[in-house]
Amino acid sequence: MWTVIYIAPTLKIAERICSNLQTQGFLVKQRQANMAKQQYEILVPETELDDVKEILNDIIHASMS
Repeated sequence: MWTVIYIAPTLKIAERICSNLQTQGFLVKQRQANMAKQQYEILVPETELDDVKEILNDIIHASMS
């Protein structure tokens, strides 16, 4: 089962995060969120959730620097 791990505020950010996660060897999907704003959900398999959380924190912190 796929689980939403992050909701990105723009398509560019979603694509960057997905690309980084795929480079790390994770299966990743993205889809437009069903919200008023254009936001994008990043999904990973439940089995990879714990490992992805650690990497995702690094990716987000690096993009904010």
